[in-house]
Amino acid sequence: MKELLQKKGFICDMDGVIYHGNHLLPGVKEFLEWLKKNDKRYLFLTNSGQYTPKELQKNLERMGLEVDESHFYTSALATAHFLSSQAPGCSAYVMGEHGILNALYDAGITYNEVNPDYVVVGEPSGYSLDMITKAIRLVRGGAKLIGTNYDLTGPTETGIAPACRALLAPIELATGKHAYYMGKPNPLMMRTGLKLLDVHSEESVIIGDRMDTDIVSGIESGLDTVLVLSGVTSREEYLNFPYRPRLILNGVGDIPAAAKRMKKPA
Repeated sequence: MKELLQKKGFICDMDGVIYHGNHLLPGVKEFLEWLKKNDKRYLFLTNSGQYTPKELQKNLERMGLEVDESHFYTSALATAHFLSSQAPGCSAYVMGEHGILNALYDAGITYNEVNPDYVVVGEPSGYSLDMITKAIRLVRGGAKLIGTNYDLTGPTETGIAPACRALLAPIELATGKHAYYMGKPNPLMMRTGLKLLDVHSEESVIIGDRMDTDIVSGIESGLDTVLVLSGVTSREEYLNFPYRPRLILNGVGDIPAAAKRMKKPA
């Protein structure tokens, strides 16, 4: 734990780490206060592409947390940056919420449901057979398939819900095409996070609740890794993976609590 407390940069997932739905998780306020008090550089790096950074900021504000908009980076922003760098001025048929739609628009990518260059799949609330059928037709017609993130499921207030990879599966199966997934564990996402923090990987840690996105991202990018048990992965389930986090905590509140204990005189 001492090594963790000395890190300069903290990259944190959101769902299952900071909140579930509209409920803040225990110890989060104390964790954020500790980050600010100790001048840590921190970034909320989320695979959710449903919301804009401003909306994420306002959402945390409603929960009682004051965080500047600059501390958020989403898979929607990563997707828009990737497409604009690969094919400037391209077009896309988009299955997703305004987070990804706004990010693509800001990057100069136009919406196109006739002959798009890309089909981009996020996590649309109106997911339907019509959407899937249209996406299949467009991909079979030559559009390249992109997923905003690699999450198979995600935590909600009422339990586990399907996420991007599950929603993309019918399109991949029906077309025989494999999507290119942005978001964690794509190294492009991690490199951007470190660049935004202006820290080196060995000076940083990633904190997440998922072994297949958060923890593997940290391992492959050279970051310290912390799994929290406040989200989708249990202490038993993590043993199913061929890699391990360096630390396992109940939640992010364990970090300021440990720092406080270490400051107490012997």
